[in-house]
Order: sequence, then C-alpha cells, then structure tokens
Amino acid sequence: MPPIEDHPLRYKLTNELHARPFPSLEVPCTAVYLAIKQPHDAVGRDRAQDLAHLCKLLDRHGAAHPQPGATHYSGKIGRHILKWEQHTEFVTYTVFTNGLSARAFDPAEFEVFPEDWLDEAPGVRMTSALVRISEKPDTEQMQKDLADWFVPESIAASSVLDGAAVIATDFRINPAGHMRMAAFVEPGTGARRVGRIVQRLCEIETYKSMSMLGFSRARAMSGILGEQDNSLNQLMSNIRTGDEAPEETLDKLLQVSAELENMIAESAFRFGATGAYEAIVHQRIEVMREVRVDGRQTFREFMMRRYDPAMRTVTSTQKRLHDLSERATRAGNLLRTKVDVSRSAQNQALLESMDRRADLALRLQETVEGLSVVAISYYALSLAAYLTYPVAGWIGLSKGEMTAVLVLPVVLAVWGMVRRIKRKMH
Repeated sequence: MPPIEDHPLRYKLTNELHARPFPSLEVPCTAVYLAIKQPHDAVGRDRAQDLAHLCKLLDRHGAAHPQPGATHYSGKIGRHILKWEQHTEFVTYTVFTNGLSARAFDPAEFEVFPEDWLDEAPGVRMTSALVRISEKPDTEQMQKDLADWFVPESIAASSVLDGAAVIATDFRINPAGHMRMAAFVEPGTGARRVGRIVQRLCEIETYKSMSMLGFSRARAMSGILGEQDNSLNQLMSNIRTGDEAPEETLDKLLQVSAELENMIAESAFRFGATGAYEAIVHQRIEVMREVRVDGRQTFREFMMRRYDPAMRTVTSTQKRLHDLSERATRAGNLLRTKVDVSRSAQNQALLESMDRRADLALRLQETVEGLSVVAISYYALSLAAYLTYPVAGWIGLSKGEMTAVLVLPVVLAVWGMVRRIKRKMH
C-alpha cells in the first residue's frame, strides 16, 4: 500500500518553527545588535537588497553566503558569531563575541559593522544596542555597576527566569547612539538559557521601537482629527439650523468623509502593526518571569509607566478616527434623509399643482367644446336652411320660420356628434 501523500508545504511549515533557534552563549560575552528599516514602504521593499547587504558583510570575512531567498542566517565572521534575521518591516544583525572589553559598553564594539558598509545599508537604523553579559557579582558590586552604567531615574532591573540572571537597562540612547543593556548571569546557567535572555532583551527593544512608530503617527494625526471634529460639529449645526443649502452641506460632508477614509486607509497598517508589536513586547517580558531586585522598577513597571500610555494614545487615536468616520456617515445619512423629505414635499407640491392645472385644462376643454357646438351648429344651421328654403315655400313657411324650425334638431345633432367623437377619443 503506497504511503499517504503529504501536503506540499508540510515539511516547510514544520521546519519554519525551528528555523530561528536561540543563540548558545558562553559567559562572559558581548552582543552588538542592529535593526535596519526602510523609512517608507518597508513592507513592500525589495528584500533581495537585504540579502545582498548581508552578503557584502560576509564577503569581508570570507564567510559562506546563505541560500537564495533566505530569511535568516547564522555563521562565523572572523572571531565573531553573526545572526541575521529578516522580518516583515526590518532586518536585524546580532554579533556575539566571547569576552568583555575593558571599558563597559565601549563604542568600539560596534565597529564590527564597518562604517562604509553601514553607509550602504538599504534603510536606516531603527535601533542598536550593546549588550554586556557577565557573571553575576556580589550585590554591592552589581549596584555600583548599575549606578555607573545607567541613568538612575530610568533604570529598570529585575531577576529573570527563576533567578538565572539579573537584567538591566535604562532604555536611553547613549552618546555613541546605542542602547545599553546588561545581563548578570548566575554561575551554572546554561548557554542556551543565556542566549534566550539576550534574544529577549533585543526583541523587547526592537518591538518597543517599532511600536512607537504608531505613537508618532497618532500624535501627528491629533491636530488633523481635531480640525475634522470641528468641521463635523459645524456641519451638524448647519443640518440642524438649515443656515446652509443642503446640497452645499452635503458636498462639504462628503469631503470630510473622504479625508477620514483616506486617513483610515493610510494608518491601518501602522496601527495594526503597532498593536501586534505591543503584544510581542508584553509577551517577551511575561516569559522572563521577572522578580524585583533591590526595590528597583521591573521592565513591566517601566513599560506600564512610560510605554503603555503611548500605546493607549495609539488605540485612542484609532478609535477616534473610526468614530469620526461613523459620525460623518451618520450625518450624511441624516442629511440625505432631510434632502429626500424636502424633495418629496416638492414633488407633492408639484403633483398638486399639476392636478390644478389638469382641472383648469379640463374646464377649458369643456368650454371650448361648448363653443365648438355653437360654432358648428351655426354653420350647420346655415347649410340646412339653404337646403330647405325651396321646401319652405311648398309647405307655406317663410325663410325665417323655416330656420327657426331647424335650430333645435341641428343643435341636437351637432351636440350628439361631438359627444360621440369625445367618447371614441377616450
């Protein structure tokens, strides 16, 4: 019996779940992270350019190229390990190096990405970070390091993964243009668990930055939405008071509706992506299983105070935009109803006017018919009189008497003929 046939995508889809494993990192080490995004139409970009840019970096180190159309890559470049991933809107480069530099978060660590190679990047830097992974020192030394490395009022630090490590950052860009993140790892923590921690840190920073694009869009739209709101209020006032012709108001209302629909279309992807990125940020923090360290705020608390309000602004703007669109639709329906009622009244008045005109026309027609009977009777009587004058002498009547005798039958005959013609016409 032949084996059952597989779906053509079965193996590809299954392997996709295992295509991007976490890095395996030995402590101590450093990670240099870079996310690149095209400033416009990042979703529809030519993704071959991303792969070509990766290959240029690999060629500098004589490393093998990934397969054509690849969306991820991991391999050695000199003494470093490079991990590259292609996403919907951006690409990420992470370089891992064993050991620590003498100076914490030394900008020279970022020189693993050559300056001329960065200049040729098919996009702009969305974020970059220097991650320092070291063994967890004693509490006093760790507190000193945190105070030296990060801004006190912004620092977030927590113990994660059941005490496997303490992670910390201030979510600020340092003078060299990078985020700084630290991971103090408990001795004995597995290399893959360390890799998961570092990967989560980079993902939190990346998706936080990407979701803030939605906040920027929402803030830019705030003034425009205020203008549209005022315009709708004025148009509704015009509909209520009738200060403006309905046709003119409807034309303005259609313009407002068109602008709102255009704004919805232009912002739909960005707001949708922002919601997805926000969910990823919170999910990545959730799986870290944070515990407070020395009374400092955790990553979750930092996001709740600084990040969540921005995301609520995005949600509020999106809702406001749709509410305005629905208001414009309702106002349009109301105005169209008002116009339809007005037109119905006009049509009713027109029909009544037509009825009156029809009555007048009927009366005029009846008057004309009466006059026609008189005129025809006059000419018919004249003809009949001329025909009967010779007979009048035989029967002893004068011409006047003969004419008088003919008046009644001639008029009746003409009237009957007109009535018969009228019946045939109807």
